[in-house]
Amino acid sequence: MTQAELKQAETAKNADEAEKLSLDHSDHEDGHEHALNWREINRVLFVAAAAGAIWFLGGARNPYITGIGVVCTIVGGFPIFHEAYENIVQRRMTMELSMAIAIVAALAIREIFTALVITLFVLVAEILEGLTVGRGRAAIRHLVGLLPTTATVRRNESWQDVETTEIAPGEIVLVKPGTRIPVDGVVAGGHSFVDQATITGESMPAEKIRGTSVNAGTINQSGALEIRVDRMGRDTTFGKIIDAVERAEKSRAPIQGIADRLAGYLVYFALGAAALTFLITHNMRSTISVVIVAGACGIAAGTPLAILGGIGRSAQLGSIIKGGLYLEALANIDTILLDKTGTLTYGTLEVVDVRPADHILAASLLQAAVTAESRSEHPVAKAILKKASKMGISAEEPKRFDYTPGKGIVAVREGIEIIVGNRVFLEGHRISIPTITASQTDSEIFVAQEGKFLGTLVVADTLRPEATKAIRDLKSMGLKAVLLTGDSKAVAEDIGGKLGVDEIAAELLPEDKLAFVSRLTAARHNVVMVGDGVNDAPALMKATVGVAMGAGTDVARESANVVLIGNDLSKLVETLSIARRCRRTIMQNFVGTLVVDSIGVGLAAFGFLNPLLAAFIHVSSEMTFILNSARLLPPVSSAHGLVHGLFSQTSEAAQD
Repeated sequence: MTQAELKQAETAKNADEAEKLSLDHSDHEDGHEHALNWREINRVLFVAAAAGAIWFLGGARNPYITGIGVVCTIVGGFPIFHEAYENIVQRRMTMELSMAIAIVAALAIREIFTALVITLFVLVAEILEGLTVGRGRAAIRHLVGLLPTTATVRRNESWQDVETTEIAPGEIVLVKPGTRIPVDGVVAGGHSFVDQATITGESMPAEKIRGTSVNAGTINQSGALEIRVDRMGRDTTFGKIIDAVERAEKSRAPIQGIADRLAGYLVYFALGAAALTFLITHNMRSTISVVIVAGACGIAAGTPLAILGGIGRSAQLGSIIKGGLYLEALANIDTILLDKTGTLTYGTLEVVDVRPADHILAASLLQAAVTAESRSEHPVAKAILKKASKMGISAEEPKRFDYTPGKGIVAVREGIEIIVGNRVFLEGHRISIPTITASQTDSEIFVAQEGKFLGTLVVADTLRPEATKAIRDLKSMGLKAVLLTGDSKAVAEDIGGKLGVDEIAAELLPEDKLAFVSRLTAARHNVVMVGDGVNDAPALMKATVGVAMGAGTDVARESANVVLIGNDLSKLVETLSIARRCRRTIMQNFVGTLVVDSIGVGLAAFGFLNPLLAAFIHVSSEMTFILNSARLLPPVSSAHGLVHGLFSQTSEAAQD
């Protein structure tokens, strides 16, 4: 299958699985797992007591005690035998089936104590494995707990407490001080400060007044707020993040299929080696030891656990990976393609320099410019207004406002004419402009008043502070960094030079970016495309892995396989490191399992391992490799990192 077909298959599968999930179902499932763990613990205690009694009473010499021991083995090991039976029906060769064979063989030669100990080891290993995997889901349980299930809604001129599932968009929800906000919406009344620390990571509460947006999961602090509902439950940004993590958790990476096949081959190998041992030695104890010592659970359980840990830890850091397929692909990336605007830069113009003419004050220059631009909706006008606001200069409404697209503005206030625009525009109005040296990459805005040149404002899109270090770190990982942009060659070379990228491609249309990605993938390069706009969507889809910035367009986020919350490129570096660590952990488990099984089978076949020691080696190696994978799991206390930053970006987008 092609990479695109793999993505489509993975997306379809994940979507089907996600439809089966709900917040209530997650809570129910967690409770079920908790009860099941206690039943398993009771079963372990029962088998341990039976093994102790058989050892103390000498079951092999007493037929009655032997019979009781057999019954205890069957009852205690019922989950093992049940799973082995299902594997036989499904014609699957698993470790549970091989261990069931070993237990039955031990019973057949009256090794009752050995059979009980093997059962005990397997049950304990399954409990530890379940607890370890459960830790990987704790982050999702924590997130679900942040979302209230009830809310106070205004209906029939009164306030009523209802389930959040019964709330409709457009209704008014009352949020009292000290409670969590249950919906995404806009403040319709009231004034308060909202603690968004678990959402944005900001320590200072954000002020909320009429017209500002709020998000589910945040805490209202000081005053009551009336919120007009936009989205509830799974439709909120909060809910969509939970969906994305849950889909990723249930997805399977290609390497998991390899792990399953290798586990099956190891079981066949163990049974074949056991048969050969019996034919040569006729020693049943050695034969049973061969079956017991060979374990593939470290691979079969450790591989999906490593994938789960990698996805969970990435989410904690602020990088939502939409499936194990993409986590595995990230470990093999060799080229990073980066869009400029909104990815490496903020994507918004700012006044980076104020250059007044001789004998002109900077404040006078800005006052004239902001007066002329006060009615304009152009991005340059917004940058000038923002700069003036920071300097405490307020805009004064002009009486006349004439805008010439692509050139400039002529405004009149109190009979004073102000001209703001490019050099050609001012010279066309017979304004004498001295020779000014400016960078080709800067956008200079020329300002004149009453026919006199006042100076220039330099407007530019600024680099994100973390971008330079992120590029340096990517290159230190052996990756090739390429800048793709639709901007002019001069602008691209200036930005690329500051960042230190390996290659620059400028003046590209969306189809040109797509063609660039296609050429690399056709040459068997593994490519990450990072972007944030609609124009980046085709390239994001075509790349081996598409990465979208969290504050980018909805189209970009939907087209991408990874979403970086908060627009921090350093999160991409960390995600790539996690992907490589995940691959390294899985390969350690593969190699370690093969080495342990090979040595263990050899020792058991020659009689150096009895069944008890073989069982100990089997369980010890299995837990070693599972715990090796568990090192990737994120700390539960940092679960709120899953949504760090995204809500603030969503809020800004809603306000815009």
